[in-house]
Amino acid sequence: MNKIAVYPGTFDPITNGHMDVIKRGAEIFDVLTILVAVRKEKNTLFSIEERLNMVKCATKEIKNVNVAVLDTLLVHYLKEHDIRFVLRGLRAVSDFDYEFQMALTNSELYPEIETIFIMSSRQYIFLSSSIVREISSYGGNVSNFVPKCVAEKLKTRRK
Repeated sequence: MNKIAVYPGTFDPITNGHMDVIKRGAEIFDVLTILVAVRKEKNTLFSIEERLNMVKCATKEIKNVNVAVLDTLLVHYLKEHDIRFVLRGLRAVSDFDYEFQMALTNSELYPEIETIFIMSSRQYIFLSSSIVREISSYGGNVSNFVPKCVAEKLKTRRK
């Protein structure tokens, strides 16, 4: 039996911190699906298509990773695809509060769910998509913070 997990997020844009969680998660699970979330309440810099393409580009070398759009409740997606594991990354205590609340809510809606938390590697503990967007918006160099294809996309966005 394959161990299948999802890693949901907005990925606006995907960062090297996300990639760290993805690579480590891909070592744990047989199949890891990155779910790029449609978030109507968030004013994203990139469209869902752009975010999906950036995640696909960034993860193309990882054989057991695939990418899909999440346009429903996470628990609905999990039930529909018969998946029990959710992978989440943690950077700080503030992440833990939110992620703990989400994990408990999801398990209330779908008791079979197991949320697996991976601590951020030290070099990415400060990194977030919002920080990357801000640095890039002022013309700063984000090449150390995001995959190459994402850095290129950010350059075209700020022009």
